Amino acid sequence: MPKVFEYFGIIFYFYSNEHLPIHVHVSYNGYESIFEIFFENGELKDVQIRKAQGIEPLPSKQIKEAEKVIEVYAKEIVDRWTDFFVLKKRIKSKKITKKL
Repeated sequence: MPKVFEYFGIIFYFYSNEHLPIHVHVSYNGYESIFEIFFENGELKDVQIRKAQGIEPLPSKQIKEAEKVIEVYAKEIVDRWTDFFVLKKRIKSKKITKKL
């Protein structure tokens, strides 16, 4: 389960057996939500949030914070998805220490 980002206690990660659409799991203190990322013509088109099966979704404050991170880092998330799942490269976790 590669960790992609850590942002003030909010963890962004992939499961190792993922599937399309491109998405990132986001957890905080035992809560989890899934953010699906859609690009069109190289631009972020949409981010859709769905519940993780059997786990309570992120509280609204963390949903808003996670959305900010995803909007700013969407291309990097997609690039890391491609590196890990398509190119079979290891990815390093990045700790974001600046408030967005």
